[in-house]
Amino acid sequence: MVAVTRGQVFAWRMRRQFIGADAAVDAVAVAERLGGVQAQVASAAEMAVALRGSAGEPGGVGAGLRAGSLVKTWAMRGTLHALTPDFAAGALSLMASARTWEKGSWVKTFGATPDDVAALVVAVGEILGDAVLTREELVSSIVAERRFQPLEDHLRSGWGALLKPLAWQGALCHGPVDGTTVTFTHPARLISGWKGIPDPDVAAPEVIRTYLGAYGPATPGAFDAWLSRGSIRKPVLRRWFAELGDELTEVEVEGRRRYLRTEHVDELVAIEPEASVRLLGSFDQYVLGPGTNDTALLPAEHRAKVSRAAGWISPLVLVDGRIAGTWAVAEGDVVVSMFDGAAPSARELKREAARVARATGVAALTVRAE
Repeated sequence: MVAVTRGQVFAWRMRRQFIGADAAVDAVAVAERLGGVQAQVASAAEMAVALRGSAGEPGGVGAGLRAGSLVKTWAMRGTLHALTPDFAAGALSLMASARTWEKGSWVKTFGATPDDVAALVVAVGEILGDAVLTREELVSSIVAERRFQPLEDHLRSGWGALLKPLAWQGALCHGPVDGTTVTFTHPARLISGWKGIPDPDVAAPEVIRTYLGAYGPATPGAFDAWLSRGSIRKPVLRRWFAELGDELTEVEVEGRRRYLRTEHVDELVAIEPEASVRLLGSFDQYVLGPGTNDTALLPAEHRAKVSRAAGWISPLVLVDGRIAGTWAVAEGDVVVSMFDGAAPSARELKREAARVARATGVAALTVRAE
């Protein structure tokens, strides 16, 4: 059994996720490596990309979406992500395989039966086949059919609960941005060569490879928490991992067994942790990948400072790869709030504040510690 330290794991993850990297990586490369970038808040997605590699300029996610090299849709955990089209198809397949809309609690809450959802998939696929519509236009077209009229209020909800199962089954995705207005279209209209949603057993290997390639070593449970908040049936999850066979190796991280892609084991074993300070933005994949319940990454007593009300994830201060504080911008300052002990050196924080300024397109930011 190969044994590594948590410090090695954090150093390896930062390298794999382009944190502090010298390479000029664009939004497509970042989304491909990370398995998407959460895009519930567009500015957070832009910052996640801009703070990685050496490019550092805002706007990369928007450019990728306009070019069709990225697609925005409800994916992992039912949240909006910007993803590469091929990965999106696989992730959506696994989300759909959980069939969450068939659970009694879901049906009771949203009033749509499994038959209703199946009919919506067909209807919306036809409506959006060659159209880009606002939510108002889309819902009006849907409820023109009498059977869907009782669902109108839920269809109009900004949370999109009734639209998510349609996205997972490939009937819709977000369309081109029209000012501040959200639009929807069919993936085939937006993405050249769209092949549709694959079978989950076909999709699972590449989704697992991508996850472990950014957030490993990890357990099947951690993968499923990232993917579906634990909605995949455990026998199916175990089978997907088992079928990867020699592609995966078990490693021991300070007494706990985890899976890693075999091709990455030597790199992880050889890596030497280095002292580092990094600032990452809200909703960053660095914490969303392993999850805020990972106490090795985020001490349990400080979790509420990162995972806040209404699902908000705070900007992160990383010290040697561990989450050691949060930060915010206020009146031209980067205000750093550390969990324990003194703030990192002024020189390190000044460097990171300059990166945040460039990533957000402002002239300069100074640093203030609380």
